[in-house]
Amino acid sequence: MNRLIQSALLGLFVPICAAAQQPTVEPTAHKAYTEKINDKASFDMLPIPGGTFLMGSPDLEKGRRDNEGPARLVSVKPFWMAKLEIAWDEYDIYWENRPKGPPPRPKVDDKPKVLSDALTSPTPPYEDPTFGYGRKTFPVIAVTHHAAMEYCAWLSKQTGKHYRLPTEAEWEWACRAGTTTTYHFGDDPTKLGEHEWIEKNANDTPHPVGKKKPNPWGLFDMHGNVAEWCLDSYKKDYYAALAKDKPTLMPLNLPTAERYGDVVRGGSWIDGPDKCRAAVRRFSEKTWLKRDPQRPQSIWWMTESDWVGFRVVCAVKEDPRLKGIRSKVSWWSD
Repeated sequence: MNRLIQSALLGLFVPICAAAQQPTVEPTAHKAYTEKINDKASFDMLPIPGGTFLMGSPDLEKGRRDNEGPARLVSVKPFWMAKLEIAWDEYDIYWENRPKGPPPRPKVDDKPKVLSDALTSPTPPYEDPTFGYGRKTFPVIAVTHHAAMEYCAWLSKQTGKHYRLPTEAEWEWACRAGTTTTYHFGDDPTKLGEHEWIEKNANDTPHPVGKKKPNPWGLFDMHGNVAEWCLDSYKKDYYAALAKDKPTLMPLNLPTAERYGDVVRGGSWIDGPDKCRAAVRRFSEKTWLKRDPQRPQSIWWMTESDWVGFRVVCAVKEDPRLKGIRSKVSWWSD
């Protein structure tokens, strides 16, 4: 066969094979456990198997956006993921109920010469951080990517385990739970209300975590209630840089010192079905902080993102790139 024709056929064959790829789920050796923060607060961690899947959405998926492709084969290592989104019950221990209380806000002329590696916690917010929706068992909302990462650092020190935000690949793998459909329960958006709090049934408010049906791996609220921070810095054409002819192991676009442009995944209580799909990718912007009149503006709270929260993961064997990872953002980051 002519070599040029052979190469052309191979170029067609690879994406066709990728599109037909079914997820490969490895046997799960690790077990679920409950992490106790103190006598009043604990959370459940569920075992997520390692495996290989097609990350992104097919070209013909309804509501698809350009940044969801081209779909690529990706492999992830086994990890644990929080069964529920982090609630105020846990987060308040981190900042509001610390023995020394919340730290004071810096002044504009207090810019440090070097960033500190010390554990930090949020300064008091400009307004009620719950927006009046509810506190006990309600998901944390309107915290920045920096705040979520620093919570993970604090939680790691409290427990002796390495907690962090999930990568984009880990989040989508866990959300899909071995499925290949638009949502973890299928392609029919009319069934979202059975599994999630979204625009149609939420009545303009987030809800206590874990009140709808879980996905096949036992995770709640993956398509709704609040959208969730991922570890990665956002890049629109990120998938195009991944290998076409073989799975990419643990893809990751490491976070930077920039304050905006970090990845958010999953739907929320303000979203319609198209934004609740497993493949949807969104990212933070400066407009999420526009109502904050303080100077410098907070690196902890985002006044326009009362629909964004997070959950944590813990790797069975951590990727060397992620050991001890901390936020690089400071009050004076752009």
